[in-house]
Amino acid sequence: MPLVNGHQFIRQLENKRVLAGAFNTTNLETTLGILNAIERSNVPNFIQIAPTNARLSGYDYIYEMVQRRAAQMDVAISLHLDHGRNMDDIRQAVRAGFTSVMIDGAALPFEENIKLTRQAVEFCQNYNVPVEAELGAILGKEDDHVSEADCKTDPQQVVEFVRETGCDLLAISVGNVHGLDDIPRIDLPLLTEIAQITPIPLVIHGGSGIADSILQQFVNHRVVKVNIASDLRRSFITSVGHAWQKNHNEANLAAVMADARQAVEHEVYAKILRLNDISEAAYAGDPV
Repeated sequence: MPLVNGHQFIRQLENKRVLAGAFNTTNLETTLGILNAIERSNVPNFIQIAPTNARLSGYDYIYEMVQRRAAQMDVAISLHLDHGRNMDDIRQAVRAGFTSVMIDGAALPFEENIKLTRQAVEFCQNYNVPVEAELGAILGKEDDHVSEADCKTDPQQVVEFVRETGCDLLAISVGNVHGLDDIPRIDLPLLTEIAQITPIPLVIHGGSGIADSILQQFVNHRVVKVNIASDLRRSFITSVGHAWQKNHNEANLAAVMADARQAVEHEVYAKILRLNDISEAAYAGDPV
């Protein structure tokens, strides 16, 4: 089916109580690995790319790759921009055909974050594209070694931020961290508090390092989207590294890339099932 509009996609996730992964891609092989896994699972999910990775191909090429493969699938897919830093990122992704976007002003002071997010929302409304924003960042810390897990969203700011920006999804910090070098410490009471007051669905970044037992609780706290990048990249790089270790003179690039694609597919498929607490041994691929 064609890529699904982000507003419709979010409603579908909420109605079906599905916890969607948002899997980061970088290149053709990773993209196909992610989409193959989503097709196998029959579970609606996001595929996304950040501007730092889109520079390898450009937004148009990522869109063409994703929409061509999605058109052959019967499961809903949304193509999302991850961590857009400025309005130029937003414009390029939306004009290329992305079905949802994120504007990341979390490192800005509160009022400036509101201003930037509102600009993105006003632009995207003309294209009927939903906007994810982020509230919670490392601000005012003098210690360079402060853990991202200690920098949490202030629940008292949530309602005002959503009201003033008009954003459609809110990424929050509740002890989650980006990458694999820090240890997440998920504050479930804080997540519960935010879930009780937020007028819109929530997003958790840094899903690679969070235990399955914690991930599976998110759907009960208005979380519809969990970002996962590092696990996929590690699988891809590890696969390529094994090929080199096996044969330092390996020159069959197609075979090496096919194995890397398969490694990504395996990782994504297993993650989709674990996010929604589906037993892989008993799973028959029925639509979720």
